[in-house]
Amino acid sequence: MTYTAKDFSHLQGMPGFSQVLLSNHFTLYQGYVAGTNKLAENIAALSSAGGSGSPEYAEMKRRFGFEFNGMRLHELYFTNLGGHGNLDTGSGAGRLLEQAFGSYEQWESDFKATGKMRGIGWVILYRDSVSNWLFNQWINEHETGHLAGCEPLLVMDVFEHAYITDYGLKRADYIDAFFGCIDWAAVGKRLK
Repeated sequence: MTYTAKDFSHLQGMPGFSQVLLSNHFTLYQGYVAGTNKLAENIAALSSAGGSGSPEYAEMKRRFGFEFNGMRLHELYFTNLGGHGNLDTGSGAGRLLEQAFGSYEQWESDFKATGKMRGIGWVILYRDSVSNWLFNQWINEHETGHLAGCEPLLVMDVFEHAYITDYGLKRADYIDAFFGCIDWAAVGKRLK
């Protein structure tokens, strides 16, 4: 299997995100796609050559989760951007947020507070596939901290590359811009 980088150029011109920031971010994402493909190729080759017990094999297997999740989380992130940020509170997502958090406003406050925590990583609104409950979760690295059995519904990148070009160290301003561009229809599709 070879992965192909998706084209997210339609996001250019999105309010709050400069062309430079988005172009750089797309290039970073393309690097994760290339890294995923290269590691998959090298792991298969080493395995075929009988090297699956080697330290090199072990390290590539560990690194694969970082590259693959870096690719996939960026795809989820870019896909849930490009909207106008307005959630219909009567929609499926709106009703689930109200059930889990008491109101949309309480969910938004919790999601933003999670995004403002010190550190680098991701903020993900997850749905537990067993209980159908929603959680806002902080993810340190691409492959660390994911909730087992949960589906990502909304993904926000809070690594510096996602905002520093446009906002410097003002992460809260970036988070506000992110909220203004959420595509809730994409989130709704993930609920199905």
